[in-house]
Amino acid sequence: MQFSEIIGQDETKQLLLRAVQTNHLAHALLFDGPEGSANLALALALAQYVNCEDRQADDSCGRCASCIKTQKLVHPDLHMVFPVANLAKGKTSEAYLTDWRSFLLESPYRTLPNWLESVNADNKQGNISAEEARTILQKLSLKAYEGAYKIMLIWLPELMNTSSANALLKVLEEPPAQTLFLLVTNQPDKLLITILSRTQRVAIRAFTDEEVATYLRQHLNFDETTARRLAYLADGNLAEALTRSKQDTASVEQHNWFAEWMRTCYRQDLIELVKQADQFDGFSKEKQKGLLEYSIRLYRDLFLWQQGAAELLRLPDNEMAFVKNFAKILTTNHIERIVNDLNEATYHLERNARAKMIMLDMSLTFSRLIKTKL
Repeated sequence: MQFSEIIGQDETKQLLLRAVQTNHLAHALLFDGPEGSANLALALALAQYVNCEDRQADDSCGRCASCIKTQKLVHPDLHMVFPVANLAKGKTSEAYLTDWRSFLLESPYRTLPNWLESVNADNKQGNISAEEARTILQKLSLKAYEGAYKIMLIWLPELMNTSSANALLKVLEEPPAQTLFLLVTNQPDKLLITILSRTQRVAIRAFTDEEVATYLRQHLNFDETTARRLAYLADGNLAEALTRSKQDTASVEQHNWFAEWMRTCYRQDLIELVKQADQFDGFSKEKQKGLLEYSIRLYRDLFLWQQGAAELLRLPDNEMAFVKNFAKILTTNHIERIVNDLNEATYHLERNARAKMIMLDMSLTFSRLIKTKL
């Protein structure tokens, strides 16, 4: 990955280039950006640049042996750690490295659900296990084979368990010579404060609508109208735009399921609510979390609509119609209570509470709440 392949982000590119050229590159960088941003792409571009054998003023050469290996993600000094679903005890990133390379080479603008789906993780959650910590220490104990730096790229370090996080903290406190840590995160608030304090944050902004549209035109040959429509709906999330560009039905399915759930709660149809809880229980863990996150987002949009901030909404027609209709039923107090329950449900789901019980409890609560004047 070269910097020139990344749409926009010129200010961040220049910041990274100057740090390398003036020998002021921190040993640990935290690429902090929202989901679907250029944080992973920029980390890969920096990894290629620092070990390039013929660095240019504004990019890696793209031709030397080091660049070619890094572009294929096979450079011996580029080590990568990422969340996996431990389908077999003791499996680490190393076991999925071939799948990971294929996944990343297709596009660096991907999400955790995309990754877990690609390896058929089924009902498992992604995490970076304690076994991974030992792998990190083992890899970093070796000298660089070819490049100027050994590079440890960690995607979504917020998914490290306590043992892994503490091991990473220890090595960040006493880093091996010529070792560069590139941490790529979407949720830095979930990282240990001590890890944050030992990294230099690189703030990555979301893409603009124009940048997303440009990417879709250049890489997927979309016409101007389609590219702008997808960019508008994606709201700076290039991963979302790519999903929509493939005419993926996931977002439509999410809305249909959510809308039917809310209508059933409003009708107080207890038999149907039990059936929906059973259905929810049969979904994969990531799909369950995705439905709850979608529900929270749509209630946020509903709140904005009620407050007269319709210009901030970026919704397809079916979602906008739902927001307009349901806004007539709910008050701000209703929305606040529902969103709190959804956040609490997400918390318990991540800690492996039974999905059926979580969903049924919420459904019964919402059925009573919607009919109550607040």
